[in-house]
Amino acid sequence: MEAKRDIIFDKLAYSCVFEKHRGNEEFIPEHFLGFQLSGETHAFHADGNTVIPENTAVLVRKNQLIRTIKYPAKSGKYQFLSITLDKETLQQYALENKIVVDKKYVGKQKLFFEPDDFLQNYFISLAPYINKKKEATPRLADLKIREAIELLLECNPDFKQILFDFSEPYKMDLEEFMNLNYMFNVSVASFAKLTGRSLSGFKRDFTRTFDTTPKKWLLARRLDEAHYLIKHKQQKPTNFYLDLGFENLSHFYYAFKQKFGTTTTEI
Repeated sequence: MEAKRDIIFDKLAYSCVFEKHRGNEEFIPEHFLGFQLSGETHAFHADGNTVIPENTAVLVRKNQLIRTIKYPAKSGKYQFLSITLDKETLQQYALENKIVVDKKYVGKQKLFFEPDDFLQNYFISLAPYINKKKEATPRLADLKIREAIELLLECNPDFKQILFDFSEPYKMDLEEFMNLNYMFNVSVASFAKLTGRSLSGFKRDFTRTFDTTPKKWLLARRLDEAHYLIKHKQQKPTNFYLDLGFENLSHFYYAFKQKFGTTTTEI
């Protein structure tokens, strides 16, 4: 069953599913505030795995790659609300409230937390929009987004170091980044942006670092990991091919035979 995802208003999205659902890789271009209404979200990212349980809020930082698995609650339903906190809205809010950030956030990746009563009641107040009993005008939608920012900062003032840091992404160590993120099946353009480079700059630096093109390196790196999992961990390709960034099994089997000259069952 496909996951249901409704855009309630401009920056508010509602996700609902009734059985376990594996999401696609996602490039997160903007911060977002999420709330787990029911069920659990298991999120995989470069720093590890994060489990978001029911009635938990999460602040997801922009410019990262995430893969999720959605698990319905015992009642049989998974529900998740996400509110995009885009750069333009945050810059306007910072200007109006004279917010200046003079240091970067140095906390851990896991930014999920138990919301206070005010923030929890805020998400409950969105129910009429989810149930389509009420429609948000552009002005009301803008006010609801601003309310979310206010309540988020009340809940944890340190979050302002994340939300209002408008500095441009710096160039990341390419070798380290790619070895942490090679399994995400996203475009080369997304990898370029995440490492703080233009597409042409990324390709140039990549060739200088790895002596090959991004696509060739990604395929070889994924196949090497697959070979290790099959030979040393006795895992079956059906259990991991998606996690390594392959879109389908037939492509994986063909590429594996091309690289190693043998099938997976012959190892």
